[in-house]
Amino acid sequence: MASLRRDFLPADLKPELERNGFQGCIAVQARQSIDETRWLLELAAQNPFVLGVVGWVDLQAPDLRTQLEPLTANSKLIGVRHIVQSEPDDQFLLGGNFQRGIGMLDGFGLAYDILIYPRHLPIAVEFVQRFPKQRFVLDHLAKPAIRDENLGSWAADIRKLASLPNVMCKLSGLVTEADWKRWTPEQLRQCIDVAFECFGPDRLMFASDWPVCTVAASYSRVIEIVTEYLKPFSQQIRDAVLGGNAQRFWDLEF
Repeated sequence: MASLRRDFLPADLKPELERNGFQGCIAVQARQSIDETRWLLELAAQNPFVLGVVGWVDLQAPDLRTQLEPLTANSKLIGVRHIVQSEPDDQFLLGGNFQRGIGMLDGFGLAYDILIYPRHLPIAVEFVQRFPKQRFVLDHLAKPAIRDENLGSWAADIRKLASLPNVMCKLSGLVTEADWKRWTPEQLRQCIDVAFECFGPDRLMFASDWPVCTVAASYSRVIEIVTEYLKPFSQQIRDAVLGGNAQRFWDLEF
């Protein structure tokens, strides 16, 4: 992980986007800090190709509405994420204060990114069922255990979550769940197969997980995995997964 312990800024990403034919990107929080959310919004203002920000706010705070009102005055705040995978309580998503906060997001036009491990998927199903009007995005396919070749219960639980129509899914983060040095495209394809089967092409969106992906693969190699997978599909489906679904889901302007 030492390679990640440096600054990664918009100027570092822009050449990667241009090289791979992307007009813009979404910046997603890494630290659970409202200061970072403000900083990401500042970067988005300075760099028009950063089309939106998925930030962090304290969803359990009694003054959440007061936090959200000034932030959502900025149209580039499009969503919120909490790093649930790191919470010691596996039932965190079902906590009363957290759910009270989730209940406010739709009123502010914000989506919520679900960042969890496979063991959290059954809880995520119950969680999403409680908020049928809220838009959700599952990050990294819930991080299947590719390295351990243990996909059985993950696949079954993904199908249950995908049965809920208000959940999108990002095709991201797979190379870092495989062996960083010895992963193969075939290992990742089996996970993408499940995602396509469950969510269908209208609820999937490519995401790079840059710069975290660079511990296992370059940005271009990560996009190549998905573009190679999409070759048998129509141009309409390829365009949807590689940007159109994200543009529609977040109502992005560029």
